[in-house]
Amino acid sequence: MAQKKRGNPKTLVGIVVSDKMDKTVVVLVERLVKHPVYKKYVRRRKKFSAHDENNQCRVGDKVLIRQSRPLSRHKRWRVSRILERVA
Repeated sequence: MAQKKRGNPKTLVGIVVSDKMDKTVVVLVERLVKHPVYKKYVRRRKKFSAHDENNQCRVGDKVLIRQSRPLSRHKRWRVSRILERVA
């Protein structure tokens, strides 16, 4: 059977807000959206649970996450790499 052609997975950049779970981190992603009526930029925030295989991420780290197959009930993202370490 032929392999399915998969496109590039979505990637997001966010800040780790929780690393209390085993092999899982919670990443807060912020984006700016223009308000449809007032034309002012509004900050939208969303939390994603991401798989961290080696438990390397710490709270405050800036990470790149990419979309993947469902890994558990809430996890659909994997930590691709750590962009900035917290001091």
